[in-house]
Amino acid sequence: MGTGFILSLLCTIVGLYRKSFMGKILSIGSAKLPIVDFDSDSGLLTISGRCIPENALGFFNPIKEWIEEYSRSPKSETTFDIFLEYFNTSSSKCLLDLFKQVEAIHLSGRCKMKIIWRYEEDDEDMLEAGYDYSHIVKIPFEMIEVKE
Repeated sequence: MGTGFILSLLCTIVGLYRKSFMGKILSIGSAKLPIVDFDSDSGLLTISGRCIPENALGFFNPIKEWIEEYSRSPKSETTFDIFLEYFNTSSSKCLLDLFKQVEAIHLSGRCKMKIIWRYEEDDEDMLEAGYDYSHIVKIPFEMIEVKE
């Protein structure tokens, strides 16, 4: 079994556990999977690291479910903080799906949502990806260059 499968399984287990205790979802990162730290109490949703799961849908589905649950009672202000070194094509689509979910929360007027897109200095690909997403979804986007 690959690391991606095992972590996807763990995320599923965390997803099942989370249904009883909405407050937080936490996924420890690896060489292929990002750290996911979503805290409903603070309204801070963070994804950081490398995102190249073997099964992107299996990895992202528990996250999508968490956001769906969060959308029922979001904090008045929520920040979605993304700092990825790299992500693959399937993760790109899943990230867009997450952004569309938080866009719906933002547009509902129940929550002021903003996305912080961090990228390493001189990483033109990640900067461009952030700009692309910022033009697709109707949420305030803040681009932050991180010095190495």
